[in-house]
Amino acid sequence: MKMIQAMALALALGTAAAAHAEQPLRRTDLVRSDIDVPGHEAVQVRVDFAPGVLAPRHAHPGEEVAYVLEGTLEYRLDGREPVTLKAGQSLFIPSGVVHSAKNVGSGRASELATYIVRKGEALVVPTR
Repeated sequence: MKMIQAMALALALGTAAAAHAEQPLRRTDLVRSDIDVPGHEAVQVRVDFAPGVLAPRHAHPGEEVAYVLEGTLEYRLDGREPVTLKAGQSLFIPSGVVHSAKNVGSGRASELATYIVRKGEALVVPTR
């Protein structure tokens, strides 16, 4: 009986992991903490992009530092030329600047996004 339960658990965990891995754009919250700046907090998120996937135009209620962990991402910030970053490179995105990011490589791409944002506001604000 325990063997059947163990196999069922392994199957369930494997299925959940596979479903999680197949998401085209996946955000994983890592850290959220108050900081010394009144009304602000630091937030850190890992974002995983399947090949060809676009994080559509959006903004944040504060600054973002995007660090590419893996793959190749193209960032488009309003008012600027597109910039393509590879693993190990980073980009500063000013508060409120509308931007998008797209995996332009052949494999998965991942970024570590660190935000200093106004507390209590939506972290991601979709735009057109």
